[in-house]
Amino acid sequence: MSIITDKFNFGDSLDKESFIIKKMKNSYIGDDGAVVGEWVYSKDLFIENTHFKKQWMSYRQIAEKAMLVNISDAISMNAKPKYALIGVVLPPNITKKEIEVFVYSLKKIAKKYGVKIIGGDTTSGKKIAVSITIISKKRKYTLRRKGLKKGDFLAFTGDIGNSKRDLEKLLLGRKIDKNSKFYKPILRDKFIKKATKYLSCGLDISDGLSKDLSRLCDKNSLGVEFLKKLSQNEFCSGEEYEMLFGFSKKNREKILKIAKKTDTKITIFAKAKKGRYKCICKEHHFKGKK
Repeated sequence: MSIITDKFNFGDSLDKESFIIKKMKNSYIGDDGAVVGEWVYSKDLFIENTHFKKQWMSYRQIAEKAMLVNISDAISMNAKPKYALIGVVLPPNITKKEIEVFVYSLKKIAKKYGVKIIGGDTTSGKKIAVSITIISKKRKYTLRRKGLKKGDFLAFTGDIGNSKRDLEKLLLGRKIDKNSKFYKPILRDKFIKKATKYLSCGLDISDGLSKDLSRLCDKNSLGVEFLKKLSQNEFCSGEEYEMLFGFSKKNREKILKIAKKTDTKITIFAKAKKGRYKCICKEHHFKGKK
């Protein structure tokens, strides 16, 4: 998801990302990763001046976030990330020390989640770009976007909205906390691993709660009855990487117990109902900053 190129300004009437995906449509496309046999494949890009500005982030922070947002797709499907292929574009003036920090930071996050870097490619360019493919092993239960039923509860993990607020501070030239989720997203792997068998659907919140909720509803041909009032900030903050998920009423207590056991805050904010839900935030992809 782009954030510098008007990520939270949302101006385009045509969602070009969805248009491209529809043109490539096949049975493997439609979730955070593609399930092929016993494996799950996923990829995200992390590009300077689209997802971040170099003056905001060190090479350590860039590498860590690039790896985390890619691993997030595997975790959101309850897959076990195993291998990574990494493509990087780095500026010609990068120093040997900066390269060492960058590579070390990629490897550190990969190791934390049991991922082995098995190859990739490097080249030189004016802007930093990181492209990572994560190859994951399916677990017994796979969490997909399809499966939401009428009457199911909808919930999200953690607190959302802070990424948008911190981006706005950075755009104004202000500093943000070094532990901000904008720099280092929090992945909910322990909660998802234990809860997936009781969930009907799920995905990570990368493009904002409202946008990802609209994807979930569209996939299941359902609408939403809100049980809790949420702010525009909460609806439209992208780059959160918290989990959005659904579950039936009979599993509510199980989900709450797992959340408590894994020290995961969850907010039950809606129920699925007949109808449609349309994103209330303007589209952002491919928008240039004016």
